Amino acid sequence: MTAKTKAPRTGERPPGPLHLAEAQELKEAGNIIVGAAILDENEEMIGSTLCVEFESRTDLDEWLANDPYVTEGVWQDITVQPIRLAVSP
Repeated sequence: MTAKTKAPRTGERPPGPLHLAEAQELKEAGNIIVGAAILDENEEMIGSTLCVEFESRTDLDEWLANDPYVTEGVWQDITVQPIRLAVSP
């Protein structure tokens, strides 16, 4: 899954800590394989990429619908594609 992010508005409280806390729980449950920020040439975050595993597409969609980065509009232009891992983390 990849997601393009928006820049926070001045004075806007980012949902990052809640998002990362929930991501850690999903990692411990085995749903998140790896996650990373996508950076531009100035090393500013312009997106994210996650490799995730859920029992079903419905479970994935439910998680996405409730993730703070989605509900607060940080993640935009989300793309979900199946993958086949060649090397495990």
